[in-house]
Parts: sequence; C-alpha cells; structure tokens
Amino acid sequence: MPTAAKMIAAVAFAIVGWFAAMAYIPQLPDSTNTGYFPQIVSGLGFVIGWFTLGPNAGKGYVEGMSLGLRTSMLVVLWTLLGFSTFAMIRQSTKMTYDNAGEAVLDVPIRMMYYGQLMGSANLIAVLVIGGILGGLATEFAGRRWR
Repeated sequence: MPTAAKMIAAVAFAIVGWFAAMAYIPQLPDSTNTGYFPQIVSGLGFVIGWFTLGPNAGKGYVEGMSLGLRTSMLVVLWTLLGFSTFAMIRQSTKMTYDNAGEAVLDVPIRMMYYGQLMGSANLIAVLVIGGILGGLATEFAGRRWR
C-alpha cells in the first residue's frame, strides 16, 4: 500500500544513493568504468527506502534517525554485494577462476576491497547526514499524512 512516508523515504534515499555514488567515484582507480553506477545506486536507494524505512515511520523522531542510518547502511551493503557479484560474474566469463567455489568466495573479498575505498570523509558525511535527514523527513511525513 503506497503511503506518503514510503514515497518520502524512497525519494530521500534515492537522493542519498545518488550523492553517495558521486562521492565514491573519485575513490575508485582511474581505469574504472563507472557507467550507470550513480543511477543504479539511486535505484537501490529508492527500493530500500520504500521497503525498509517507509513502513517503519511513526515510531518517533529518534527512532526515525536511527532507521535512516540503518537504511543508509543497507544501501551500502546491497551496493557492495551487487557490484561485487557483478564483477565476479564478469571475471568468471574470462575463465579466471578454477572452480565455482573460488568464484563465490571472491565476492566477499571484492566487497572488502570496495569497502576499503569508502574511507573518504565526503562519502561518510553523505551517508550519515543523508540517513539522518531521510529518517527525519520520513518520520515527519508519517506523522503528517496518515
């Protein structure tokens, strides 16, 4: 059931995802093709905001802030998992792995590598401030438009 809180959460975390992706791109190696990276992360933010933060609106502003931070971390987790899996599949088509187990075990290694690149202050600020503001906006919408 669509609600105002779900829509505000989805739009807020689509924006957070976009800015987080744009803050992350300079941390990548120069030869990295980013392609549709900001759009995909923004879409993930939209879906995760809709399904995780939106239904939980109405529990209070402090809870809204913590749920907003949780949603930011979920966007990071699913982005790392998705892009690491995609990179593993691209490498497996080049026959770089000896067996399927080696390919599957490469996904968490890639997640750790890409996660280490997330140490910039701009990216952390976008995720923390955006998560808090997104949570507050969702809570306000949940209380205002029932």
